[in-house]
Amino acid sequence: MPQGPFNSLQTFDVAAGQSGRFYSLPQLEKEGVGPISKLPVSIRIVLESVLRNCDSKKITEDDVRALANWQPNAERTEEVPFVVARVLLQDFTGVPLLVDLAAMRSAVARLRKNTGVIEPLVPVDLVIDHSIQVDFSSSKDALEKNMAMEFKRNNSRYQFLKWGTQAFDGFGVIPPGIGICHQVNLEFLAKSVWERQGVYYPDTLVGTDSHTTMINGLGIVGWGVGGIEAEAAMLGQPIYFLTPDVVGVHMSGSLREGVTATDLVLRVTEMLRKAKVVGKFVEFHGDGAASLSVTDRATIANMSPEYGATMGFFPVDEETCIYLKATGRTDEHVEAVRNYYQAQGLFGIPRAGQCQYSTVLDLDLGSISPSVAGPKRPQDRIELSNLKTQFLDLLEKPVGEGGYGKSREEVASRYFTRIGTIDIAKTAMAGGGEQRPETVPVAAGGTNTPQNTSVWTETEMVNNRPTPDRLVEVHPDEFPHAEVDLGNGDVLIAAITSCTNTSNPSVMLAAGLLAKKAVERGLTVRSSVKNSLAPGSRVVTEYLQKTGLQEYLDRLGFNLVGYGCT
Repeated sequence: MPQGPFNSLQTFDVAAGQSGRFYSLPQLEKEGVGPISKLPVSIRIVLESVLRNCDSKKITEDDVRALANWQPNAERTEEVPFVVARVLLQDFTGVPLLVDLAAMRSAVARLRKNTGVIEPLVPVDLVIDHSIQVDFSSSKDALEKNMAMEFKRNNSRYQFLKWGTQAFDGFGVIPPGIGICHQVNLEFLAKSVWERQGVYYPDTLVGTDSHTTMINGLGIVGWGVGGIEAEAAMLGQPIYFLTPDVVGVHMSGSLREGVTATDLVLRVTEMLRKAKVVGKFVEFHGDGAASLSVTDRATIANMSPEYGATMGFFPVDEETCIYLKATGRTDEHVEAVRNYYQAQGLFGIPRAGQCQYSTVLDLDLGSISPSVAGPKRPQDRIELSNLKTQFLDLLEKPVGEGGYGKSREEVASRYFTRIGTIDIAKTAMAGGGEQRPETVPVAAGGTNTPQNTSVWTETEMVNNRPTPDRLVEVHPDEFPHAEVDLGNGDVLIAAITSCTNTSNPSVMLAAGLLAKKAVERGLTVRSSVKNSLAPGSRVVTEYLQKTGLQEYLDRLGFNLVGYGCT
């Protein structure tokens, strides 16, 4: 008797002596719905969601047929209804969503109905990682002091989030001081395969942060969306997106000694920006892609927003299973992941010609060289051997050509100044108030709002941070200060941070080894440079301490300042 749309609900061996049900893509092809085995892997995973959620109302059999017959170079006019398995939030963009849920609860209560009907229908995880600010650095107690300041600034927000975990069954919060949401997602939250009522299906998600794509390195389909789309996904509704082109990046060869995943991702970003992949899926395949570790893949996937793609996807393979086991997933779960993707015909990195792509780009990993990005844009790659000459040229190059438009005299000039001596308690932003509550202008609604208008605490990117509470008891003497001479091109901030890099052990260990070599050769860091180390999870601290490398980072001033997105 047919089961599910197109007789697609089949069984597979989950583990020894255990079977489970799944919506079979191979069966869908046997039913003559479309040439599914030739589709890009990322499209097939989205197709599984469309098939599994086909209810003849929101999602119809026509939607299944349309995606099953995806053509590499067809005109894109149809939208795909995509129901995700879960939603990932961070505290800046996630708080408004929780406010909306609370407002819906209040509306239901006013109607004297059961407020319990307002619940997320898929698991929702919020990671608090965007509220951290580096007020203190280059000291042993920097982490403790920054955490204390963070809780002072964000007390009311954190109380609200705590309420959310108690009010909603499907809403969980990872507290401050744990890590960056994308690395926590990679190491802890991601399941690769979910099971519900005996039916197994791929882990998929959307997140309210553009770098949600980092999870693509683990073979999980997901990307960043706006608040409205995230709310729809939380409530079990499909999110709609235009059927995408899929750009295949065929990787061959292997990275040379001394070349890191960061060097590779800068080359990938440069290449894909030129290829104009905005709004497209990018899928990496070939022997070179298969040779990369999951952490290297995650570094490449993380920068999808920088190269403009919706996703930078690596399919599930044995490296995925190795990573899942190394990060604490059980043997039984890893076996279920392997067996599920094998049953779906989705296991393994495709080789050249196995899948149809809208276009294919080739990249020899052996051609990658050590590089840096910038100084203005991540796609502006500079090979390390050319850094000095090219940077000096950029200082004098016109602004319209990507430079800074400085004269030779300005480049050579030095300026004496003081750093960190601003009177925090008395300085106010134009149009705003001081730190003391009584100086804050009355808002239009007739009451004071808890906005922070201190110059010091607004040195962070205002648009990328939530508005914290005022800090009344803050004194300038608490903050380090120095008298220095500066010139154009001087480094003032040296931060080992960002989810792109700190999730990758090879890159972080390389930083520790470099620090060790520097200390052994008697090198020091100028007092004008603000150093900081903000890992993406506590795992980084653990292996830096176990290897003895954190000691050398500390001696150069790269003390731990916090866990989060600084």
